[in-house]
Order: sequence, then C-alpha cells, then structure tokens
Amino acid sequence: MHDLLLTPIVFLLTAVLLVPLAQRLGLGSVLGYLIGGCLIGPWGLGLVKNVEITSHVAEIGVVLMLFLIGLELQPKKLLEMRTIVFGGGALQMAVCGIVLAAGIHFSGLPLIAALVAGLALSLSSTAIAVQSMQERHLDNTPAGKVAFAILLFQDMAAIPLLVIVPLLGTKGGGGEGFDWMVAIAAVAAVYLLNRFAMRPMLRLIARTRLREIFTAFALLLVLGIAQLMTLASLSMGLGAFLAGVLLARSEYRKALETDLEPFKGLLLGLFFTSVGMSMNLGLLASAPLTIAGLTAGYVVLKMAALGLLARLLPVAPVQRWPFAALLAQGSEFAFVVFATARDAQVLPAPWDDMLPLAVALSMALTPLALAMGNWIGKTLHGVQQREADVIEPDGARVIIAGFGRVGQIVGRMLNASGIKITVLDNDPDLLETVRRFGFKVYYGDATRLDLLKAAEADKAILLVNAIDDVDSNLKLTDLVRSHFPHLRMLCRARDVTHVFELRSRGVDMIERETFESALLIAEKALQQMGMDAQTANLAKDKFRKHNYETLDALFPHFGDETKRVSIAQAAREALAQSFQQDGIKVKDEN
Repeated sequence: MHDLLLTPIVFLLTAVLLVPLAQRLGLGSVLGYLIGGCLIGPWGLGLVKNVEITSHVAEIGVVLMLFLIGLELQPKKLLEMRTIVFGGGALQMAVCGIVLAAGIHFSGLPLIAALVAGLALSLSSTAIAVQSMQERHLDNTPAGKVAFAILLFQDMAAIPLLVIVPLLGTKGGGGEGFDWMVAIAAVAAVYLLNRFAMRPMLRLIARTRLREIFTAFALLLVLGIAQLMTLASLSMGLGAFLAGVLLARSEYRKALETDLEPFKGLLLGLFFTSVGMSMNLGLLASAPLTIAGLTAGYVVLKMAALGLLARLLPVAPVQRWPFAALLAQGSEFAFVVFATARDAQVLPAPWDDMLPLAVALSMALTPLALAMGNWIGKTLHGVQQREADVIEPDGARVIIAGFGRVGQIVGRMLNASGIKITVLDNDPDLLETVRRFGFKVYYGDATRLDLLKAAEADKAILLVNAIDDVDSNLKLTDLVRSHFPHLRMLCRARDVTHVFELRSRGVDMIERETFESALLIAEKALQQMGMDAQTANLAKDKFRKHNYETLDALFPHFGDETKRVSIAQAAREALAQSFQQDGIKVKDEN
C-alpha cells in the first residue's frame, strides 16, 4: 500500500478504535488519542515514521480551534474580560512559574535554566483544556470562563518567552531574528485585512452559492493569517484567534463555524495523536521512577498552586480544584520553548529530554487530574453532584426544557388541555418546590443528547425551549437542529439579539419573554393617562405589528451596527407618524 494512503488509514483506524473505547471508560477522547499515538509511533508499533511532519500538520487543528474560539468571543466581550485575562493570567504565570522553578532548581537544575523551565511549565494546553471543558460542559461555568481567560493570556505570553530564551544561552543572540516592528505591522495587517478585504471577499464568495468554495476560502483565510504571523515570528494560534475575534460580528460568523468545525475536530485529534507519538518512551523505560516522580511532582505542584490561586479569582469554592485540574497539564508551547532552550544551550542534558516527556505525560494525565479535582472539591466543600433522573417514557408529545417562570405557565396550560408533557430542568431547588405542587419534573441538563433521547425527542412533536440562560438556550437549539430536525421548536428569547441568534439557526417560532407583558403595561399606562380603552388597544396592536416588521428589516443587517441604528431610527419616526395619522394620542387636559 502507498505511504500516502497508509498513514491516514492508520490515523483514522486508531481514532475509530481507541477514542470511543476511551470515552466509554470515562477517560475522555484526549487520552484516547494520546494512547493511540503511543501505540502507532516510533516507540510503539512504528506504523508512522515521520512524527515531525505529522506534528506540523496537526498544529493546524489548534489554529482552527483558536480561530473558532475567537469567532465566539466578540471584541466587546474580550474588553469586559480584560481584568481576568491580564490580571489573572499574569498572576497565574508568576505564581506557578516561581513554584515550579523552585522545585526544579532544588532538583539540581541551574537557576536560569530552572526559571525558563518553570515559566514554560506554567503554560497549559489550550487544546486539551478547551476540549476537556466542552466534553464536561464546563465551558460556560465561572471556572471554565476564568480558565479560558488565563489560557488566552498564556498564548500571548508564550511569544516574548520564546524571544527571551535564546538571549539567556551560551549561543546568545538567537532572538535577534525577532523584530517588534514587524510583529506590530503583522497584527495591524490582520486588522486592515479584516476591515477592508475579508468581509467583502466573504460576501463575494457567498454570492457564488458554491458551498465548497466558501469552505475553501475559510480555510485559506485561517491558514493565510497563520502563515503571516509565522513570518513575523508570532504564534500561528494568536493570529488565528485575532482573526476570529475581528470576524465575530460578521454576518458570516455562523457559516464559518459550520464549515470549519469538522476540520477542527479531525485535526485536533491528529494533534493529540502526534503528541502521543512524540513521547520518548525509551527514556521512560530506562528511568521509570525518575520520570514518574518528575511528572507527578509537576502535576501536583502546579495543581496545588492553581487551587490556592483560585481563591483570588472569581471561581466558586467547589469549582476551585476542577479549575486547577483543567490547567494542571503542560502546554504544546512548552515543547517549542524546550527545543529553543536546548538549541541555545540553556537546558542541559538529560533535562532537555526529561521535561518534554513530563509535559506529554501530564497531558495524558489530564482526565485523571480532573477526576481528582472533582473529588477534592466535593470532599472539601461537601457538595454532591446530583445525577440526572432516569426518564420514564410515557409517550409525551411535548418536551419542555426549563421549568422556571415561563416553562411553568406553558406546562400548566398544556397539562390542563390534556396534553402529555415531559419536563426537564437542572435546578434541584426549583424541582423540589414544583414537585410539592404535583408536577412531574425530571432533573437533568436538557442540552445533553442522551437525556433528549431518553425523553423520546425522536418521537415528540414539539419542544418548548424555555431555558433562561442564553448560551444554554442556543446550545439546546443547535443540538435539536442537528439531531432531531423533525422536531418543531418554540423558543423563549431574552432580547432582540437572542431573537436574531435563534432566527439565524432557522427557528421561526420565537417569543420574547417580556414583550407581551410590556405591551400590556404600556396599554394600561395610556389608559391611566386619559386614553380610551379602544384607542389604547389599537396602539398596542399597531406597536406589536410595527415591531415585528422592524425586526424583519433589521435581521439581514444583524452584524452591521451602523445599519441597524439607521433602520431603528427610521422605524421610530415611522411609528410616530403612523400613530399621528390614526389619531392615537392622549387628549390634551387643557
């Protein structure tokens, strides 16, 4: 068989066999890929020889992941996170770097080398941490958001670290190739490309209505920016993330996410597999106790420092140790830092082989560290994670997700009409209250596919998405669209932005949670000010109709704030003129 076909077949077969097995055993997909890499790499069965080329290709997965993360993180949101990103991130690197440097220095490494190693080891793997958060539904928790902010700072901090390391070695001057002006120019170029070229090009490509060309251009966009950053001696991932943030308000955001997501998943899997392949298992075989002690000491020290540091960050007590476990592993950037330090003769033998192996093993230990973090959190703070209820299918035709203020009213009306419903909610206190009033409500996260299947979503007719949290609401919408396309959805929306997010996902039955009540209050206010009941009711109906028409006009320009403001101002003037023409006004008391 030709090598061009053999290598991808080996990778795909390894993923198909080992990743589902690792998931089934509760170890997570990351550990499955790492174990697979060890098996097929040069220290295992030797089925794949050229690890270096594979690693370079696999880095594209990390680049795509950071681009997609950037798409989800709008500039306004990034500005709101600046305190955690720069304050929390700098504090994390300083504390972990000093603690780890001290530990390595006392183990026999010279001070300068120990400081470099400590800072490199204080970095965490964005790919593994984000993947672990998403698999465990931690990405929208306070701990997950703080962890992501710190990871973002680490990605930025890795750049000056790579510049400084060569200056410390006996081959000093290795950092002379880095030009800050070139770096700033590259970042400015990305901004200008986004401002004047990216969006017009996306618009032009979209008009061709050729999906494969749009996908090709999306890949070209990300890889081109990554290459531009590389030429400026910057991180490919940082450039991709910056491009994602700049395009976050684009009307093509959802299309970019949809087209790039499959590539990201496959290439991230390849990245983790290449990490497993790069592990020097020969060193592990020759000095197992030394490597085991080094890896265990690294993970425990870093996790302890992070757990104590979490007290100073906006992380709930029960989430402090899971947060520490999320960031306890080493980073893919650490491999680059150690290689640079070895070339500059900063890191002596055998540390130049032992430290990269410890980092790779710490990545493999992430699932175990997370299990340990959860156990410590529950033990120290006495919080028991309640398991989801076992759902007993009873042929219900309607599923209600979220049983708060909105869900309860919907449920009571359907129940009174003789319609069978299945209700899901993840607030244990609320469930105990409503159950006392005779409602049958199942505890569980409605955004979990297994619970929706247990609730027989494949047989239901309607799903009422009454979840109040916007992110969870949209997550459920995406899940239903992907796995139960036949299921009609009636969605609760918090505001106009939420309405547009739902409409962009193809939802057409949407109700804003306060809109109708606000109209009733406005109607009563008009009556209190002297308007007769019939005219006040006419005003309410005309406002409702006008508001829906305005939303229809605004929706195509959802990503263009200037256009939205212009349309909204024109609509307000048109409404006032319409009221005036129909004689809708309060009689003059004079």
